Amino acid sequence: MRSYFDTPVEFIKGVGPQRAELLKSELGIHTFRDMILYYPFRYEDRSRFYTIKEVNPEMPAVQVKGRIRKVDVIGHRRSKRLVAVIADDSGEMELVWFKGVQWMLKKVMVGVEYVVFGKATRYGNKINIAHPEIEPVTGENTQFVPHLQPVYSTTEKLRNKYLDSKALVKIQRNLVPEAAKRYPEYIPAEVLEHYKLMGINDALLHIHFPHNPEFLAKARYRLKFEEFFYIQLKLLTLKLVRTEKFKGEIFGDTKLLTEFYEKHLPFELTEAQKRVIREIYNDMKSGHQMNRLLQGDVGSGKTIVAFLSMLLVVGSGSQAVMMAPTEILAIQHYHGLKEHAEKVGIRIALLTGSTKNSEKKIIRQMLAEGDLNMVVGTHALIEDKVKFKKLGIAVVDEQHRFGVAQRSKLWQKTKDYYPHVLVMTATPIPRTLAMTLYGDLDVSVIDELPKGRKPIKTLHRYDANRLKVNQFLRTEIEKGGQVYVVYPLIEESEKMDLKDLMDGYESVSRAFPDYPLSIVHGKMNSEAKDFEMQRFVKGETKIMVATTVIEVGVDVPNASVMVIENAERFGLAQLHQLRGRVGRGADQSYCILISKYELSKDARTRLETMVRTTNGFEIADVDLQLRGPGDLAGTQQSGVVELQLADLSKDGKILQVAREAAIDLLNRDPDLSGESSRALKHFMDNKMKSAVVWSKVS
Repeated sequence: MRSYFDTPVEFIKGVGPQRAELLKSELGIHTFRDMILYYPFRYEDRSRFYTIKEVNPEMPAVQVKGRIRKVDVIGHRRSKRLVAVIADDSGEMELVWFKGVQWMLKKVMVGVEYVVFGKATRYGNKINIAHPEIEPVTGENTQFVPHLQPVYSTTEKLRNKYLDSKALVKIQRNLVPEAAKRYPEYIPAEVLEHYKLMGINDALLHIHFPHNPEFLAKARYRLKFEEFFYIQLKLLTLKLVRTEKFKGEIFGDTKLLTEFYEKHLPFELTEAQKRVIREIYNDMKSGHQMNRLLQGDVGSGKTIVAFLSMLLVVGSGSQAVMMAPTEILAIQHYHGLKEHAEKVGIRIALLTGSTKNSEKKIIRQMLAEGDLNMVVGTHALIEDKVKFKKLGIAVVDEQHRFGVAQRSKLWQKTKDYYPHVLVMTATPIPRTLAMTLYGDLDVSVIDELPKGRKPIKTLHRYDANRLKVNQFLRTEIEKGGQVYVVYPLIEESEKMDLKDLMDGYESVSRAFPDYPLSIVHGKMNSEAKDFEMQRFVKGETKIMVATTVIEVGVDVPNASVMVIENAERFGLAQLHQLRGRVGRGADQSYCILISKYELSKDARTRLETMVRTTNGFEIADVDLQLRGPGDLAGTQQSGVVELQLADLSKDGKILQVAREAAIDLLNRDPDLSGESSRALKHFMDNKMKSAVVWSKVS
């Protein structure tokens, strides 16, 4: 049987088949349910009437009540306009229409009392309202209760067919009073009571037609809470299912790890690194599959934490894999880990697209037979030919650069157990986004830099300061430093007034004729890129001119200055990543952001944020506020963020409360089988059917 809320939208009074087709194609509204869940995006204050004497142009749109004293058509042809004078006890003002003059002439009658709503402007020494909304006070259909008037978003096509916000208000008035009463409550009574939430029936009524701002605030809070609550329940349930269903190999043998830690570790770990290693060790010996996200700024020491985690696995007789998104990064990881691995007799190999076929064959054979303990590589690792004898841990670096399906291929390479999963990112994710996108993962954070590292000094300079900047670069190079100069484009674009990379290369060559330069960009093949990178690493070149391909790149301890040209064209996350390429040594490092003088408000905020702080999480929070959640951290691929009212950049506190409520409920009633959770269980089961269960592969 079709439920009331599955009734096609055409059966709402005032819709009909033609309008229904438009609502479906333009707004995706097919049923009564879709319509009642189509919320207003703002409200006009109709809750008070102003006297005409009070009205002035500085006010937002106002509502007045008065009688029409006079109606005139003034001017001819194109300059023709309708002017009506409305008056109340305090005075009079003009209402003006430049369009629809003949139609309004029939509608506006002298001597009749009207309610008028619109934005006041001054014309000469008179106040008027152009094209106001106007309704007679008397009449069969008029109910003049002061209220907040909902405003719905619509489209040009709908407006052309007379389905503007006002028409949608009328349709909602025909649906909401009855539909809101019938809407089922899915949130258990004890949750509503504990968090003092408005019931769903009142919330739906007041989100569309609030009696006053207080009712509207309560309705919005309830509906935002609900959106977050369902998402958190979904993620936390997936996590429960994973920990119950997906068993993990137990790795408790710490002999190899302890040997490396005590005899070969080249530096002292930070407290944050030690804390994260303890969290990983507890996961590995728990008997459940680890699924952990490791966040830490560029240079915070994630790689050594990953290596120590891999030692736990190798020391217990299993294999470890690390996958990186680019060949440059895979090679860097390989050389870094090889140096450590050889000290404790571990066999490690590199497998990328460029590895010779003869070598690939040997590596694949050794992995399949268990003769190779560790492998570092790129997408080449997920090819079907690559088999492991016993894969214990998969580490994925810069995880947002891999699709979920790509990553999942790694976890399918073992039979008896899913390998433990450590997903690393240097792109800090704001807490609210991490809770929503990765709520089913355990999150570890390395929130301190290694000892002896000095925070990078960031400066913002305009194009006009270039000579001073060049002089500063010369001084740094003379001291033994090296410089990156990054440009946003490779080839000139007619639309954007940007220095392209080749122009930039020539400018840098002219400014620094005495120093050898390297150049790297995305259109070079990997051999040429690697050759140029290696020259820079060895110190043969002093300046690297590059595009953002070095955002995830090679560590060069001598590189002490990062110059970012057209810095206003980069996003915050990218600026922060690029800045992290310097500051790898003990000397003071600098990041110089060069921009044009005219900047948009958002661009200025981005550059000021970079100068003010090196804290990746603070930067991520600003980025979230500027860009919204949709553009960050690959949310489109996750299919998790399905928010209508709630906003991750503004509603972090509601999200926190909703997550607590979901955890609390699942602690009391893990499978939602209790009497009060029955409706919620039914709702969540239907919701989960449409979700792809990626949780076991992060």
